[in-house]
Amino acid sequence: MTSARPEVPVHVAIIMDGNGRWARRRGLPRLEGHRRGVEAVRTITFAARDLGVGMLTLYAFSAENWNRPADEVGGLMGLLEFYLRKELETFVRDRVRFRTIGRIEGMPPGVRRLLAATEEATAGFTGYTLNLALNYGSRTEIADAARDYAAAVAAGREKPDDSSWETFSRYLYTAGMPDPDLVIRTSGETRISNFLLMQAAYAEFVFTPVLWPDFSKEDLAAAIAEYGRRERRYGLTSEQVGKSAAPAAQ
Repeated sequence: MTSARPEVPVHVAIIMDGNGRWARRRGLPRLEGHRRGVEAVRTITFAARDLGVGMLTLYAFSAENWNRPADEVGGLMGLLEFYLRKELETFVRDRVRFRTIGRIEGMPPGVRRLLAATEEATAGFTGYTLNLALNYGSRTEIADAARDYAAAVAAGREKPDDSSWETFSRYLYTAGMPDPDLVIRTSGETRISNFLLMQAAYAEFVFTPVLWPDFSKEDLAAAIAEYGRRERRYGLTSEQVGKSAAPAAQ
């Protein structure tokens, strides 16, 4: 998967933050902030594709979010079901591949059925992918991957002395996906909250004060423009990067 232009990241991941503060500043219930956040998801899903991004991953519900008040969690699950029912036809029409990462087996049965149906209906699309991180936590992901890798070694499917990242990464929820090039967090917070800790090892980060319900295509374009101004060295020096990027002599 490649982006249309070299300065555009192939994979953008977003920590969607600020729904509650958006609602509080307007004297509205928190659930209204989440509802407006769903509208922003719809906007940014297609804005990213329009801007040349090949894959978008949205941190929708963390493994820690179950600790929120029960009525808020129930409202979030209801909004997720509404979103999936409403968007399935759009995903199929616009050829958006839909995938999930996280402990999906821990989601409510009705949500799981809708997730599976949406993934199945869009599995054949290859041009653009939307990933929702649900019941996701990077630490639980690593623990699950370590368990599955150890089981594979015990069963003889993996060699115990092959401890490469390439091998281990096949056991992560994100197996087969490119690592994120750009991670964005909205709302002004400057932490990554247990999100893609291993996969984002060499990602560029952009933190914006914009609350998620207000995050627009223009805000996404600005973050991508900032990414385009960064030099990604992957442990090399600037001189080495410059040499590798220089055109070959004729």
